[in-house]
Amino acid sequence: MIPTSHKERLRRELESAIEGQVRVVLFTQEVECASCQEARNLAEEVASLSNKIKLEIYDFVKDMEKAKGLGIDKVPAMAVLGKKEYGIRFYGIPFGYELKPFLEALVMASSGSTKLSEESRRKLKALGQPVHIQVFVTPTCPYCPAATGLAHQCAIENTLVRSDMVEITEFPHLAQKYAVMGVPKVVINDRTEFVGALPEEHFIDQVLMANRPLQATR
Repeated sequence: MIPTSHKERLRRELESAIEGQVRVVLFTQEVECASCQEARNLAEEVASLSNKIKLEIYDFVKDMEKAKGLGIDKVPAMAVLGKKEYGIRFYGIPFGYELKPFLEALVMASSGSTKLSEESRRKLKALGQPVHIQVFVTPTCPYCPAATGLAHQCAIENTLVRSDMVEITEFPHLAQKYAVMGVPKVVINDRTEFVGALPEEHFIDQVLMANRPLQATR
């Protein structure tokens, strides 16, 4: 799936950028999942680019307890685990423009560090309640990687944050549920949502807003 002409360059970049062991945990279901084989192919190709990337493949049905333990509720799904379990998930195939944030997630998870500003990191460290960020994307959207990358960086900075990339052509029922009319669409805790790739400061502000307690109703 990755052009041969690009593989050597990616191999060099990943070898120098990945600091420690990182795991890609793929959940598949060969019988009913039309795109699971493509997801497996991509995961295997990426894992072949560095001996620091360990690929684990599980069956969504046979290994249901493993899936539940990682909060995986649909396939194809990939969890990226590095120095710790950061809650970084890719639902659907992280291909096209989404390949970049997938590779970046491997690098960041291996070190536990992000490119966020000191102010953004400070704000995220103060989060005290769980945050679930869903970024709805398509592989042909050039603006989606920025939103995906910011969401995953939030997850690395605070493990109370869970960040999902959701490829909407794979999960049309979710696109319908969340009224996804344009991408990237970001939904946080099912209460805050916006469309478009916001600058870092505004993205973090939206995360903080979704984390505020709901006002008590009289």
